[in-house]
Amino acid sequence: MRVPIFQIDAFAAHRFGGNPAAVMPLPAFLDDGTLQAIAAENNLAETAFLVRRGAEWQLRWFTPAVEVPLCGHATLASSWVVMERLDPGADRVVFHTLSGALTVRRSGAAFVMDFPARPTSPVEPPPALEAALGVRPLEVLHDGFNYVAVLAAAETVRRLAPDLRAIRELAGVDGVIVTARGDGGYDCVSRYFAPAKGIDEDPVTGGAHCALAPFWSARLGKSEVRAFQASARGGEMICRVAGERVELEGSCVFYLEGAAEIP
Repeated sequence: MRVPIFQIDAFAAHRFGGNPAAVMPLPAFLDDGTLQAIAAENNLAETAFLVRRGAEWQLRWFTPAVEVPLCGHATLASSWVVMERLDPGADRVVFHTLSGALTVRRSGAAFVMDFPARPTSPVEPPPALEAALGVRPLEVLHDGFNYVAVLAAAETVRRLAPDLRAIRELAGVDGVIVTARGDGGYDCVSRYFAPAKGIDEDPVTGGAHCALAPFWSARLGKSEVRAFQASARGGEMICRVAGERVELEGSCVFYLEGAAEIP
């Protein structure tokens, strides 16, 4: 069976920036083992699988190692594929996912995703977290999935060289978000490490900003937060908080379109 495949740089201002995602439309979902094998073969942070459901779509996300309940950059990439290739001219798409119905709309050349917010709560971090990061956070929170470590300065976030094996071994979390007040015109900067999910460092992470947006919105007294994820590729988004939801706005850059041969 030949299956279309697209590779899109999401949350990117230029090609080879942001976070690359594979998007694969299917007539129906294949078995989980095959989907996982495809994602491992693609070897990107996420592969998104799409199945049409009337005027809407079902969407699942896989890292090279596991299926995940929410992925921002692969949803953004899927939106580009639907509105530019599969339903050209559409200005809105609804995806049915493990995190419920997610709506994405066009906004000029960008796309705006409506996601559930992830409230954070202060926690007493394990000593292994500070050792893994190599720096003492100002505070540590938990968003229900990850530790959120608030650091003293944006430059500290940029220069961080954590022990990824130690982060992988942290119990009870998917990964670690590190963040600080922004620089260079951004309200906040961050990085995200999730080696337990098969992603040592994710280039740009929508799910992390479901937690960072309400945190920095409250801390800065702003309903709109301009965010930069300071990975090697780098990526930016605008985050807006609306009660228990967040809007994540970003752009996509097309990279590749082809076909995959699936047994």
